Amino acid sequence: MTNKERALLACETLEKIYPDVKCSLQYEKPYELLIATILSAQCTDARVNIVAGPLFKKYPNLEAFANADIKELEEAVKPCGFYHTKAKSIKEMAGQLLEHFGGQVPQTMEELLTLSGVGRKTANLILGDVWGKPAIVTDTHFIRITGRLGLTENKEPARVEKDLIKLIPPEVSSHFCHQTVQFGRDICRARKPLCSECPCSGFCKYFSSIK
Repeated sequence: MTNKERALLACETLEKIYPDVKCSLQYEKPYELLIATILSAQCTDARVNIVAGPLFKKYPNLEAFANADIKELEEAVKPCGFYHTKAKSIKEMAGQLLEHFGGQVPQTMEELLTLSGVGRKTANLILGDVWGKPAIVTDTHFIRITGRLGLTENKEPARVEKDLIKLIPPEVSSHFCHQTVQFGRDICRARKPLCSECPCSGFCKYFSSIK
């Protein structure tokens, strides 16, 4: 079986299990997803959602974030960890969006990467979820699971992204990433994967190696 065939089987299988799965970060405005994603670094999405609700009420628009007192902003995002860096990135990013993009979230990878606190993973999430473009979001679940399935031998996010772009149909790539994350939480767990219950076991390289 080729990697392409294995990838298509993974797409078909996860579509059956998670046809309606969405990004677990809660947001209403495109820039709010940017902020939530910055907060999610080394932090659970569940905790981010708890923090983000009050945060978006305290700072109801980009101007409020750009003009925020940095100490107050740090205190507001403190439960998400790394609050000095995250608050600085959020404040700077809000200013950049207002100054360079008319308050709108950019639609290209190149422009998104100019924003403070935004790397390829965040940029791909925005491209896929906000703008409906092909995107591969290489979070820890995605890297672990695509590696176990045998779709990539790389661990470094940019290389995993490059490998999977060749295998996953572009029209389902963003959705497939969300499906993979949920699959990682439910079945293909980091420490104790539920291989005996896994619908992907028939084409999974990891399962073949432990049988």
